[in-house]
Amino acid sequence: MPGSRAPPSARSSLCSACPGPAACDPSAFRAPRTAMGPRAGALVSRGLILCMWLTTHCAGPHAEGFSQEGLDASRADLWASANTSLLQGFRCQPASQLSRDQLSALIRRMASQQVLLKAWQLSCLANLAALHGLQSDFPLHPPDLLLFYNLGHVQEADCRAFTGRAAQGDTELLANLPDQRAALQHSALACLGVSHPPRLSASDLLLLGVLVCDMEASSIVASDPHVLQNLQRCPRLTPAQQAALNTLLTSGRTVLGPPISWNLEGLQALGRLATYISASLWMQVQEAVGLDFFGSMVAACRAGRLSQRDIRHFVTSFLEAKAKAKLMSSRPKRGTATGRPCIQGNITAATLQDDLFLLHYDCSQLESCLGSRVLRANVDRLLQHPLPTECQRVVKAKLARIYPGGIPEEQLRLIASLVYLYSLVEIRQWNITSRDTVMALLASDVALENQTEAILQKFLDHKGTITSALLVAIGGSRLCWMSPRQIQAIRPSEFRLAGALDTSSCPQSRKNQLFLKAREAFGSTGPTAAYYDFVRPYLGGAPTEELQRLAQANVSMDIHTFTNLNPCALQNLSVNNVRTLLGQNVGDLQKARSHPTISSWLRSLNKSLDELGLDTDPASPTSPTRTHSNAPWTSPLTSPGEGPGKDAPTSGSPPAHLGYLLLAVALPSSLLWLLYWGALGPCWDSPCTLKTALCW
Repeated sequence: MPGSRAPPSARSSLCSACPGPAACDPSAFRAPRTAMGPRAGALVSRGLILCMWLTTHCAGPHAEGFSQEGLDASRADLWASANTSLLQGFRCQPASQLSRDQLSALIRRMASQQVLLKAWQLSCLANLAALHGLQSDFPLHPPDLLLFYNLGHVQEADCRAFTGRAAQGDTELLANLPDQRAALQHSALACLGVSHPPRLSASDLLLLGVLVCDMEASSIVASDPHVLQNLQRCPRLTPAQQAALNTLLTSGRTVLGPPISWNLEGLQALGRLATYISASLWMQVQEAVGLDFFGSMVAACRAGRLSQRDIRHFVTSFLEAKAKAKLMSSRPKRGTATGRPCIQGNITAATLQDDLFLLHYDCSQLESCLGSRVLRANVDRLLQHPLPTECQRVVKAKLARIYPGGIPEEQLRLIASLVYLYSLVEIRQWNITSRDTVMALLASDVALENQTEAILQKFLDHKGTITSALLVAIGGSRLCWMSPRQIQAIRPSEFRLAGALDTSSCPQSRKNQLFLKAREAFGSTGPTAAYYDFVRPYLGGAPTEELQRLAQANVSMDIHTFTNLNPCALQNLSVNNVRTLLGQNVGDLQKARSHPTISSWLRSLNKSLDELGLDTDPASPTSPTRTHSNAPWTSPLTSPGEGPGKDAPTSGSPPAHLGYLLLAVALPSSLLWLLYWGALGPCWDSPCTLKTALCW
């Protein structure tokens, strides 16, 4: 019950399960990635709140089966039965304390539960697996994890099995490891023994899976038509790949046949690939089939099953095809000039229910046939249609005539898709008093930088506050567009409860300000290991002095976090600083040596990784090695390394007890009232060098 105090016996029981500061990683409690892509923001988790409270109010963590040195070897069965929530909270600091058998059980459990980890978790987990010599067990490991493995350790006899397993993963996780991503593709093609450019057979394509998404356009056209199944798994296609797709579809070599013979079922089987079909290709499709498919796509959009980007791409191409067909027609053009009388008939609520609405009413007819009363009562229903920009401008102008003094707040929540069209002067006329209004306007990812700042300021001017729930709802990317004053206005307690927000897309100036806010919020969380876990998402704004301090603490920074550091701050680090900062992850520099942050650092030193002695294999060469009867599987971009060791050294920081989260998750939900209210520590700013100050 809120405000009540637990009896001593209960308090003792609770504190016996206290995980310690290092175990409460905010990002561990975020929603997993889904097939629809990463979410705009994390969900505030009850587990996170509880974990933070336990961290603050408990001391001297002890629990049955656990010791100060980490998870007791006798309790390795916990890892074999851990639930998904716990496994998503994986962190390398406590996991480095596990024995080989425990780590193996943990990785296998992740595979069986299909746990989706983030790139920063997978990169260091791959290095731990290498240190323990577990890479050869790859058939039992998560496909995403295989993407991060050292390819020089894969035996030639295993290359097809390894490629097939890795090709089931999400290669977007390698966004910050460009060299690893390229090496994976080259090694896979070398394993298949295909020529360059590759002409992939159906069996090759079946094995390569999502790796085809990185293929050149010429390979798509030259390969077996089954390549369509591979391309359906790609999160996006480059313009060249889109052109290759249209060339392949035009050829008639696919199961759909020539465009004139396409049917509704075949188009729907293409999935989101259909959104890439060009206008010239739509003109070859039978009109009735095209209309049926257009209606099904609009229905999917209105039901929220298609992203705004995909549906707009499709609608633009389809309407362009319709316009070209009209121009080629001998019939006179009607209703195409602004101000023409309504020809199609007045728009009603029933008209807006038609999925083919946009085919009956172009933007000029929308202007002529949409009355103020219908628009006022049905603005939400109208904007559920994927209106072209020109039509959106028509709707905006009509709303301005209906509401000359500014759009009412209840209507603002319905026009999120139009926000990007409004000027700062127009936004200043709005009345924003509700957090729900702010979330509706900003959660759609339509508002631009100045508009985001203006909307938030209108809310703050009405005595609104930026809460953790608001931060989570609008997502980390919106922090990038808040003004320095608005960032400073976020209370440290709210920033803590918001969890780990993704601010990697922010400009450097905002990253710097967000780091200062994170340091203010988490500066008193205890040992350096705990502090690092909380501020890790915001280290892109850390100055050189902060990075040097973390290097001295042996935090073993993952390569994903490292590549997001301020390049100017990184250039002031010595080679030894970088080596100690990355710790057991230093070998990952080879996988990301072409990343702009790392390449600029190397240019500042005028040396290569080899010359600096930073080309170390993640599997420590000083550890005991295993011998293999087969030669390693290599590619032009990889080099064989030493055999992986069996014993994993600690990272150098105090041991943290990941296993205690098992007990924390099981505690009663009534304890969620007990929030974290730790006092803030002093701000320990350090002056930067002149070079850093200019960049920071």
